[in-house]
Amino acid sequence: MTPRLWAAVALGGLVVALLVAAVLLVPWHRPPAPRADQLDALRDLPQEQVRKGREFHSALRPGSYGAMLLGLAVTLALGLTPLGSRLVELVGRPFGDNWVARAVLGGLAVVLVAEIITLPLAAWRHTIVVRYGLSTQTWAGWAVDVLKSYAVSAIIAAIALLGFYTITRLAPRWWWAFGAAGAAALVVLLSFILPVLVEPVFNKFTPMEQGPLRTELMSLAQRDGVPVKDVLVADASRRTRAVNAYVSGLGPTRRIVVYDTLLREAPPEEVTSVVAHELGHAKDRDVFTGSLLGALGAAAAVVALYLLGGWGWLLRTAGVDSIGEPRALALMLAVVSLAGIVAAPAQSLVSRRVEARADAHALELTGDPGTFESMQRRLSTVNLGDPDPPRWEYLYSASHPSTVERMAAARAYARGER
Repeated sequence: MTPRLWAAVALGGLVVALLVAAVLLVPWHRPPAPRADQLDALRDLPQEQVRKGREFHSALRPGSYGAMLLGLAVTLALGLTPLGSRLVELVGRPFGDNWVARAVLGGLAVVLVAEIITLPLAAWRHTIVVRYGLSTQTWAGWAVDVLKSYAVSAIIAAIALLGFYTITRLAPRWWWAFGAAGAAALVVLLSFILPVLVEPVFNKFTPMEQGPLRTELMSLAQRDGVPVKDVLVADASRRTRAVNAYVSGLGPTRRIVVYDTLLREAPPEEVTSVVAHELGHAKDRDVFTGSLLGALGAAAAVVALYLLGGWGWLLRTAGVDSIGEPRALALMLAVVSLAGIVAAPAQSLVSRRVEARADAHALELTGDPGTFESMQRRLSTVNLGDPDPPRWEYLYSASHPSTVERMAAARAYARGER
């Protein structure tokens, strides 16, 4: 068989594997919380807080969705016209059109253009978050975080681009196979190294002081069969008033991380309820599930890009000769960006199902639905959440069940409905 036929077979196999993994590992069987309970929960929330949360999200939507659409438009303009290939050429010219310069610097330039053009909308969103009192950052602090984010993304992108285009040069007919394996490996690797190497770039972590809460959290993890190395406190208050906690790392690097804002805003039993939810992710190996699905999706994307490279009209539109050359990077980015927007509802659905399972785990582990519900009230109030968002937005982008769904689930648990 030809490489293209092998690639088509491989793509079919990867898609099937992705679907099978999703069916087997994602908890599809849990029924949604009864709508009647959700409406009761909504009525029980402070109506002034509900109004404020909805106003906050209404104010954010133009900037958030505007940035998404503008970024997509810029990416498509670069990728589906010769502009992107010319930009890569321009950046590589001072280096004698060296392929490394084109691949790495040219690729970063294409990404940077979209980032810079959407930066004003990101700044606009920051003004809204500050206006509603959720952000504690000055403009200087915000700018530093933006630069840090760019730097981290640039390092990861540079490594990925250099590896990818090295493969295309060494194996011009079979790069799709090696590239798919490399993309899958990179997704898995990032799952391990991001918590350890990247989180300290944005936050400082200090061990939680010895005391009843730390003892309870370590005991909770032990009782749950999830070994953790330590309990850390993140200095989230230097940028936000939002409250949160999470379990970070894998194996020997796993630790419970609690925002200092959560410690200030919530009583110990509610902190325990949040941590119980996060332990559920570790208990059910949700990081593994996400890594596996992400790895299969990344591998399939590489193979699909190779097959798209056989569409001559698409290459001519982008002004390139081959999908595997650095000048075609804008085209690849355009295709990936468009696919990401189309796939967003499915990704959100998977995330909501996983989060709902972690909620159920927290209820089982603590046996305290009243505290779970009060914590959901606090999360929504302090974080300015919309407790019952518009259906279209919920289906498209909600990564968690809504506040009223989570409160309704706690009430169903209290009635003995498991």
